[in-house]
Amino acid sequence: MYSYRRFAYVTLGVALIALGGCTGYVKKADFDSMVSELRANDQKQQQEIDNLSQQMQQRFAAYDAKIAQMGGRVRVDAISHFAFNDATLRDEGKPLLDDFAKIVSAHYPQVMVTVEGFADAAGGRSYNLRLGHARAEAVRDYLMKSGELAADQVRTVSYGKAENRQVLKGKWGDGAEPNRRVTLVVDFAGSPAAP
Repeated sequence: MYSYRRFAYVTLGVALIALGGCTGYVKKADFDSMVSELRANDQKQQQEIDNLSQQMQQRFAAYDAKIAQMGGRVRVDAISHFAFNDATLRDEGKPLLDDFAKIVSAHYPQVMVTVEGFADAAGGRSYNLRLGHARAEAVRDYLMKSGELAADQVRTVSYGKAENRQVLKGKWGDGAEPNRRVTLVVDFAGSPAAP
């Protein structure tokens, strides 16, 4: 009798635990609905990325900038903006930045812009990281100063002279201007504003 009661309590306990664990399950209809919603959001975001990329391709053709899509982002590789060993933004780079800020603020106000700073192969690693950071900050400050982008919408990062990111591997000084650049990366955090 004692073993029967013990068996009954153990069985009842296991049944209660099993039933209690079932409350965390999702119904198939709810799961399918969530998957459909995620797919729709993914398609919507891809359309936004395609639209921004197309707008920038058309607008920036005159600037010799390269536009690329990469994993939910749009990357704008700009022409050289900086002299050797300098973080002062050149005047010829400002029209592209003006157009970039206008497009983003008018049509994609929820995006996050990362300004990536680069240096050529001259100098030490830590120096070039600081120089790349100063270049990225100069561009960030210019984008914010124009009043088009908010401070919490633009961030900076430096890659210095990272070999895997150099346009002209190992080049520095004259002829290495493509390595002394910034790249603008747009990460989507929301949907576009109405045109």
